[in-house]
Formats: sequence, structure tokens, C-alpha cells
Amino acid sequence: MYRLGRLLAWVTNITTVVGALAIAFMMIHITVDVAARYLFDSPLPGTITIVSYYYMIIAAFVPLAFAEQKDAHISVEVVTELMPSVVQKHLAGWLLLFSMAIFSMLTVRTWGEALAKQRIGASVVQGDTSIIIWPAYYMLPIGCGLMVVVLLYKFLVYLTGTESGLDRVRAQADELPDND
Repeated sequence: MYRLGRLLAWVTNITTVVGALAIAFMMIHITVDVAARYLFDSPLPGTITIVSYYYMIIAAFVPLAFAEQKDAHISVEVVTELMPSVVQKHLAGWLLLFSMAIFSMLTVRTWGEALAKQRIGASVVQGDTSIIIWPAYYMLPIGCGLMVVVLLYKFLVYLTGTESGLDRVRAQADELPDND
């Protein structure tokens, strides 16, 4: 079980690198577009579409499971912090199953939407350029599907009480470099 967790941690780390690369490419693409627009009066065709349908979608949805691996999703514990720790533990464990059900439905629904967009060959016309966008629709079921796998793994670890192989360590403020 631990080895499976290590493999899952590696996969989520890779998807986070993919998300970070999407952000880096987006910054480069926009910078080149602005420079070309103002220096040569010739902007790159399709920049808005590529940024909106590719870079942003990849950056937002593909690394979803990384935040779950690190227990870094936003949570508000107004009521649960008043409960005994054993109740908090079991509530958190069973909420993994509930979250998995929700993300499973999202995965199935977005997969169907991606197939539909591929079937019709979805594209966007920007200026005089037609840009296919259907491949971007597959990023949502990929991100949500990986989230389901991580949630399932965490739920099984909760049920069995075995050691998790997920990397749950988060960067702490005192570990971050100073910007002085």
C-alpha cells in the first residue's frame, strides 16, 4: 500500500509540474504577444483562445490532486474543531468518501462533455484563425479523475490504518526564501 502511495505522489507531483509549465508558457506566450503587438504591430493569432482554453485549464485542473495529497485545500472548521479529536478523524475519513463520490460524478460528466466536443470538432475562431479547443476539454476529467484516485487511496489508508505513501509535507513560511 505504501508503494502505491509513493507512485501516486509521484504522479501528482508530475501533474503539478505540468500545471506550472502551463503557467510559465502562458507568461511567455502573453509576453511575446504583447511585444509583437507593440513592436511590430503584429500580435500572435489566437493568444486569447490558447490562454483561456489551454494554459488556464491545465493550470487549474490538472494539479487538483496535488493539493489533496498535501491536505492543502481550503477548509473551515468552525463546528468540527469543537468536536473530540476521534470524531474529527472519523468525520474527515468519511468525508473522503463523499468527496470521492462528487469528484467521480464530475469526472464522468466532464469526460462525456470532452467526447461530445471531440465529436463535433469544437474550435474557436479568433480573427481569421480557427483554433481547435476540444483537446482542452480532456484536462478536466484527467484532473478530477486523478483527484478520485487520491481520495480513494486516502480513504483506504483511513480504513486500514496503514502507513500512507503520499507526500503530505507542505512548505512552511519559515522554509521559504526571503525576498529581501
